Amino acid sequence: MADRIAESELIINNRGAIYHLDLRPEELATDIITVGDPDRVQQVSRYFDRVEYQRQHREFVTHTGYIGKKRISVVSTGIGTDNIDIVLNELDALVNINFETRSINTELKQLNLIRIGTSGSLQKTVPVDSFLVSTHGLGIDNLLNFYQNSASQAEQEILDAFTGQTQLNVKVSAPYISACHEGLLQHFQQGFHHGITVTCPGFYGPQGRVLRLALSNPEFIESLTHFSFGTHIISNFEMETAGLYGLGKLLGHRLISLNAIMANRITGEFSKNAQDTIDSLIVKTLGILDNI
Repeated sequence: MADRIAESELIINNRGAIYHLDLRPEELATDIITVGDPDRVQQVSRYFDRVEYQRQHREFVTHTGYIGKKRISVVSTGIGTDNIDIVLNELDALVNINFETRSINTELKQLNLIRIGTSGSLQKTVPVDSFLVSTHGLGIDNLLNFYQNSASQAEQEILDAFTGQTQLNVKVSAPYISACHEGLLQHFQQGFHHGITVTCPGFYGPQGRVLRLALSNPEFIESLTHFSFGTHIISNFEMETAGLYGLGKLLGHRLISLNAIMANRITGEFSKNAQDTIDSLIVKTLGILDNI
C-alpha cells in the first residue's frame, strides 16, 4: 500500500474539503485561472454561461463553471509566494491525492494554470495598460529554496548573469528561476509583450519604493532594468509568478502568467483605466483558453 499522508500534513475539513481552499476534488476544473484579488474572481466568472460551485475561505475564493462546454475554475491566491505555496500544493492535492486513503494517486493529472495579474513595468517599451507574458519567473524571495529544485542549464545561465549584473545583496536569499510552459506560451503571442518577470517578497522596499525607510541597495531596481542575457531582459516585477512557475514545474503542471501593466517605474506613470485594462485581459484570456 502507498504511504499514507498524515492528518497533520494534509488537512481535510469536516465536509471532505482541503483546508485553506475549502474545495472538494469534484469542485475543481483542470483548466484554472488564478487571480490575486478575491474580488477579481467574480470579474472573471461573470463571463461564464453558468456557475457550478462557489466556495470561499479567508482570501481564497473559487468559482467553477462553464463557458460553453469548457469547464473552468477561477481561484484567488491573495498576495505573495507564501500564499502561492498554499494554493499550488492544495490544487495539486485535489487532483493527485486520494482523500479517502490519503495516498498519492498512481496516475497523476496535469493542470493548466493561467495567472491573470497586475504588474509594474521596468522598461519604457512595455507601456502602462499593455499586456505581458512572463517567459520566466525569477524569484528573489525564498520559496523554492525550501524544495528540492534545480535549474536547467539555460535557466542557470540566466541566474548566473543576473547575480553578476545586479550584484544582488548577499543578505537576500539566493534567487531562483523557472520558465513558463512552452506549449501554453504558443497561444499567447499576438498582443502580448514577452519578458522575464522578477518576483519580489514585498511591495515597498523589495520593489525599490521609498516612503520613510532607506533602501539597502538603492541601485537594485535600475540594475534590473538594465539586465540582459542574450535576447532576455527583465520586463516587469510583481509578487507571485516565480512561485507559480517553480512549484508548477516541480509538480508537473502547465503554467503561464499574464500581466496587465498598471505602472511604469521608468516613466513614473500609473494606469488611469486599471479596471478596463484588467477586464480586457480577462476577455482576451478566456477567448484564448476556449481554444486550448
